[in-house]
Amino acid sequence: MDEHGYDLWGVPISEFVTFEDLSSHIHPADRDRVKAAFAATRAIQGAYEIDFRILVAEEVRWISARGQGSDEGIVNRIMFGIFIDVTGRKQAEEGNELLAGEMSHRVKNLLAIASGLTAITSRSAKTTSDMARELTHRLTALGRAHDLVRPLPGQEGKAALLGDLISVLLAPYDDMGAFSGRVRVSVPRMGVGEAAATTLALVIHELATNSLKYGALSSATGTLDVSCALQESEVVVVWTERGGPAVVAPTGTGGFGSKLVQRGMAAQLGGSIAADWQEDGVVVTLQMTRDRLAK
Repeated sequence: MDEHGYDLWGVPISEFVTFEDLSSHIHPADRDRVKAAFAATRAIQGAYEIDFRILVAEEVRWISARGQGSDEGIVNRIMFGIFIDVTGRKQAEEGNELLAGEMSHRVKNLLAIASGLTAITSRSAKTTSDMARELTHRLTALGRAHDLVRPLPGQEGKAALLGDLISVLLAPYDDMGAFSGRVRVSVPRMGVGEAAATTLALVIHELATNSLKYGALSSATGTLDVSCALQESEVVVVWTERGGPAVVAPTGTGGFGSKLVQRGMAAQLGGSIAADWQEDGVVVTLQMTRDRLAK
C-alpha cells in the first residue's frame, strides 16, 4: 500500500501488508461479510466494490474497497485495488435516513393528534359551530406548540420560561367545557435556553401524543399533572397521568419515538427518562442537568 493506505487503515508502514493485517481492523459486525465478499471475488471476472467499516483506535471509518476479480489461486502474490475513505458520505446517508424516519414519525403523530383533538372537542361542544371554533382554536395552539419542536436555524433569543414552554405545548389538549383544567402545570420560575427548549419541547410533545393515543388524555375523565423539583445540579420534571384507561406496560425495545426521546434526553439535556407503569396511570420522570437546560 502507499502511505495514504497505511494512514487510512491506521497500520504501521512496512514493506509488506497481509490481508490478515487489515482484517483485524475491520468492524466486528462487518468482518464475516467482508471476508465472504473477498472470497467470492475470486470467481468473478471483472470489477467489484464493497463498503464496510473499520476501527482505527476509537474512530469508526467507512471504506469503499474496489478492485478487479479473477484472482483465483492467488498465493504469495500482490493484490491490486484501491481503498476510498467514504466516511463523510456514509454519515450523510445515515443522517438522511434518521431525518426521514423522524419526519415519518412526526406526520403519523400529527394525524393521530388531529383525530384525538377532534374527539376531545366533540365532548364539550354543543353545536357544530362551537365544535368548529374550538377545534380551530386547538389546531392553532397545536401549530404554536409544533413551532417549538422544530429547530429554527440561526434563531437567537432569550431563554423561555419552563412553565410557559410546557403550558403552550399542552394547551391544545385541555378541555374548554365543564371539565376545563384537567391539564395542570406547576413548576418553579426558571429559564430554558434555546437549544434545550427545542429538545424538551420534542419530549413533551411525544409524551402528550402517547397520552392522547393511549393514556389519560384519551379519556373524558383523565387528568395530567406536570410538576418540577429543583435540586443542586439537576432539574426533575414529573409527568403524572390519572383517570385514563387501564395501564399496560409496553413490551419490546420501543418505537422510533421512544428512541428519539431517550437520545435527546441523554445527548442534549444530559439526563434520562423513566416510566413507572402504575395501575391507575403512568408516571414519567424526566431528569435533566441544570446547566444543560439553561443552554
